[in-house]
Amino acid sequence: MTGPKFRLALIAAALAASTTLTGCVALFLGGAVVGGTLMATDRRSSGTQIDDQSIELKAGQRVRQAVGDRGHINVTSYNRVALITGEVGNDADKAAVEQAVAQVDNVRSTVNELAIGFSSSLTNRSNDALISTKVKATLVDAGDISANAFKVVTERSIVYLMGRVTEAEGQRAVDLIRTIRGVDKVVRVFEVVTEAELATLQPMGAPTNNAKPVSNKP
Repeated sequence: MTGPKFRLALIAAALAASTTLTGCVALFLGGAVVGGTLMATDRRSSGTQIDDQSIELKAGQRVRQAVGDRGHINVTSYNRVALITGEVGNDADKAAVEQAVAQVDNVRSTVNELAIGFSSSLTNRSNDALISTKVKATLVDAGDISANAFKVVTERSIVYLMGRVTEAEGQRAVDLIRTIRGVDKVVRVFEVVTEAELATLQPMGAPTNNAKPVSNKP
């Protein structure tokens, strides 16, 4: 079995393994390694990647101290920008969560995408995980974009894209993701860099990006 379905199956298997096994999970996709050795192809420095992991851990602790078990809250950090997603019951809790995350060491800024309402069901969260899997597979299969440059978060069928990418890369990714069944909306949380800046961010041995400029339609 080859092609998109095979890659999708590989990603799904890796995601399943990561929820049941401790330690690193490594997976080869499109010539790149996903998992324990992904750090080598990341556009963040190794120090920043460690900071992001620490931010997520500490933010989770701060959030629990601030609002306890009220709501369903996720914090995802990329290049020290903390994306807050999920659901809380009221505006006061939403503000308290953002304040708690903003006070974590090394957080440059926060993006508060918490919705006000009931916590999502396990079925909805499983669907979100499937959408994220499809998004990652689609980016890998595109071939003209660096899939490893993006971090994907899905909540309530809304896909949030994080990363450090050029305008062309970002638009190409958005256009691809909009075609995926089940995606209601794509939100850009990524940092846009110039081609010159990208050249300084490319890890040694990383493939050159050949993405062509696309229109900036909303």
